[in-house]
Amino acid sequence: MKSAFLPDRGVIKVAGEDARNFLNGLITTDVDKLKPGLGRFGALLTPQGKIIVDFLITEAPGGHGGGFLIDCPKPLADTLATKLKFYKLRAKVTVEILDLGVLAAWEGQPATQPDLAFADPRNAELGTRILIPEDLKQKLSDLIGAELVDAGEYEAHRIAVGVPRGGLDFMYSDAFPHETNMDRLSGVDFDKGCYVGQEVVSRMQHRGTARTRSVKVLIEDSAPEVGVTVMAGDKSVGTMGSSAKGKGIALVRIDRVADALDAGQPLTAGGLAVRLAEPDVVRIPAKQPIA
Repeated sequence: MKSAFLPDRGVIKVAGEDARNFLNGLITTDVDKLKPGLGRFGALLTPQGKIIVDFLITEAPGGHGGGFLIDCPKPLADTLATKLKFYKLRAKVTVEILDLGVLAAWEGQPATQPDLAFADPRNAELGTRILIPEDLKQKLSDLIGAELVDAGEYEAHRIAVGVPRGGLDFMYSDAFPHETNMDRLSGVDFDKGCYVGQEVVSRMQHRGTARTRSVKVLIEDSAPEVGVTVMAGDKSVGTMGSSAKGKGIALVRIDRVADALDAGQPLTAGGLAVRLAEPDVVRIPAKQPIA
């Protein structure tokens, strides 16, 4: 089993007697389903349905004061805290940034379940998240029976699994949840009550109008730079995201890529050859006729 402390992650605590209802009316995931030891994936959206910040969220046990802990990109922790305070109005809620980080552990099950630990809800291969101060990373790794490695190893693992990362594989405030596969990564609860941006997300779900998707790609030579255009012949079909060890993630127009595959056109990014790891992912299922 491996573990890595992720220096790019921060933790926000939302507490108070109105915290659950408050969060449930704002974010894409169903907070009513949360409990200590269980994590969920979600996001705060703009009213137009685009991702401001995506995050993992868990409920803190009573021994840690209760409330909800949000594992989010550290550079956006201030932005998220400020947005939550903006929506607070008269709700009995407190919002604070904690001096905690995230230890990720994968390729096995922890020998013991520490406090503030939960399985990553996006993909079982991403393992476990543990919210701790950085100075405890070695002690906790020893406790759970994991080898502490550099965060770059976790990053390569994330890319191989195909889970997009904001700021690299998509841009915040510019991408819809469907485009970053949040609907496929348990990041959107379509049966819960209203939240900011819900109408747009629900419409995309029911009409099947998502034409841009994050996809896994295989890289044969050196890795293209983040942000370079993915081309099919002389046509732009997307943008390259992060990559490591011959694997990567790209944000592409799936209809254009499907046309390129049908025409036998190879894909390139920055002049370097790339190919889809799962070609069928760009095929949109035909709608079944109504009986």
